[in-house]
Parts: sequence; C-alpha cells; structure tokens
Amino acid sequence: MKRTLEVCTGNMASVIAAAEGGAERIELCTALALGGVTPTIGMMKWIRQQYPELKIQVLIRSREGDFVYNKADIEAMLEDIRLSLPYCDGIVCGALTADGDIDVEALKLMVKASGDKPFTFHRAFDRCREPEKALEQIIAAGCARILTSGHEPSAEKGIPLLRKLVEQAAGRIIIMPGGGVTTKNARLIIDQTGCMEIHGSFSAGSGVTSADDVKYVLSTIDE
Repeated sequence: MKRTLEVCTGNMASVIAAAEGGAERIELCTALALGGVTPTIGMMKWIRQQYPELKIQVLIRSREGDFVYNKADIEAMLEDIRLSLPYCDGIVCGALTADGDIDVEALKLMVKASGDKPFTFHRAFDRCREPEKALEQIIAAGCARILTSGHEPSAEKGIPLLRKLVEQAAGRIIIMPGGGVTTKNARLIIDQTGCMEIHGSFSAGSGVTSADDVKYVLSTIDE
C-alpha cells in the first residue's frame, strides 16, 4: 500500500538532505525553531530548478506566535500565496479566531487564492477548541489535508484522536500526522491511526534533516 512521507524542511541543507534521502514531497518553511514562517521566493525558485520532480508544499505564515490574524496579516498572506503559486505544488496555511475556532472567512479566502493547488490546514488545528467541528469546517472550505498531532505535544501521544479524525474524515480529506515523528515511531503511528500520509523533519534536534532517516522511514512505511 503506497503511503506518502512529507519532510518538513526549514533550510536549504534540509531540502538537499530530504531529496538525497528519496523524499518525493517537502513542506518548505524557514525559522522552524519558531514553528516555521513563510520561506523566500528565492528558496522556492532554487529548489524548483535543482529538484524539478520534488513536490513543494509552501508554508504561508506571516509571523511566529498564535494563529489569530488581523486584516493586514491575512492580506499579506494572501499575497504570499499568490506569489508562491508558480514555484510550488501546494499551500500550507490556516487561521483561528480569538475563541479558538476556525476562522472560516479567512480560510475560504486562502483556499480561493491557492487556485487549483491543494491546500493543507496546518497545526493551528491543534489549537482549535472543537476538533470534530473544525474538521467539518475545513472540509467544507475545500482543503485537501490537515496536518495535526492530534491535539497532543506529539503525534504518537495524539494517536487516539488521530484515529478518530481519520474515521470521521472517511476519505473526504487527508489526515496527516505530524509532530515528533521519528524513525522509531513513524510506522507505529501509521499502523495505529490508519493514515496514508505522515510528516516529520527528521532532524533530531540538529536543525538539519537526516537523509539516512528519510531513507529509513521511506523503506518502512509501505510494508
């Protein structure tokens, strides 16, 4: 059964390592230690030129901190989405209200700005107060997947909710576990949640992805 590994890359060294490890898809950002923010157009162009077969999901996040955005934040991110489209294969973004609900209006604008590129709702999902309700709102907005640790510090700890979300989604959207995914637990998370995609940086605290770890996880997830 074919499953997909998405490697989270916060710098060019990690992109190169992910590609060398055989990754087919990356999430591209910068400042990963801060949770990740929007990468530069220069990074996107370079990757597209050097690795034309590598699928690039671009994180659009205007700043570190929470996911409650004002009008200026949203307008800036919409422009970043539009500027990124020629160099990426998908958009990763999201927004919440001050009450911890999905900012549905902002999300609809983001999905619309993404055109025909698949939209991933990022780990802002793990800060929403009602995950089951949020899942339905995200599906209704036209998103392709949700990146989530299952409302826990790590995806391994979040397995119970992740499994419930996969069941609730029932094929309408991809639930992609992420957060603390390693060579030691990637297969466990897949087996216990029923997910078809999984996400990790495989940097082991160094800030740079390990090509060997990527290669190893790829060798195990389809068994």
